[in-house]
Amino acid sequence: MVNLQINSYLLKDIDLVIFDKDGTLMNLYHYWSSMVNYRVEFVKQKLGFSEEQKKEIMFILGIDLDNKRMNRDGPVGNKKREVVMQVMENALSALGFTGIHDLCFEAFMEADRISLKTLPEIIKPVKGIKELINSLHKRACHIAVATSDIAKRAQLAVELLEISDKVDIVVGCDMVNKHKPHPQMINFILKKLSLNKENTVMVGDALVDIEMGNHAGLKASIAVTGGIALPELFLGKTEYIVQDISQIRVI
Repeated sequence: MVNLQINSYLLKDIDLVIFDKDGTLMNLYHYWSSMVNYRVEFVKQKLGFSEEQKKEIMFILGIDLDNKRMNRDGPVGNKKREVVMQVMENALSALGFTGIHDLCFEAFMEADRISLKTLPEIIKPVKGIKELINSLHKRACHIAVATSDIAKRAQLAVELLEISDKVDIVVGCDMVNKHKPHPQMINFILKKLSLNKENTVMVGDALVDIEMGNHAGLKASIAVTGGIALPELFLGKTEYIVQDISQIRVI
């Protein structure tokens, strides 16, 4: 077990730390700008809309290409896959394209296939994550990943981040029936590792991560605000708010 210092707070006797993936373990914009580009470029080639319209759709989905950052109003990085797909379909419908549900589904599948080959190029660790993982592992604290991404890609990402030998389990959205903020992912992890929620914390950069930890009854949920969410979004949801991973200290 370890103790975690979060600002002026001390979380004692932690046996398991569960991390979100996107924006928590790895750089959010670099990864999702690539994924969304794969998806929208696929439908662009099929439907023939302009480059400017492509940029508009990507912005609606959550990628601000002009400023090279996430658009906080978009669903990418915040919502489950089905929601992102529906937003993309709605954006295309607004441009006058109809009957494109199957095409959007195909675009997401094609992006999945491409990403499995290009992950080394689009995976970049966030500041301080390797140091934190190493410190937890050195003190025999269990580590898990719970992500809205599919399990195969998430596992590859963990390997590319060079932390796979320290992570006990990776759970993707395709391994459960109910997604964040439902606690099913966390309950799955706790059961597999035979650990208690009272000695477990969740670390994530999105409100759904914090709500998932709260719904699961964990000891604490730690919000990291370096990704999409502003600090005020977490007020009333958790006392434990940091700007980046490096501010979580293992004692």
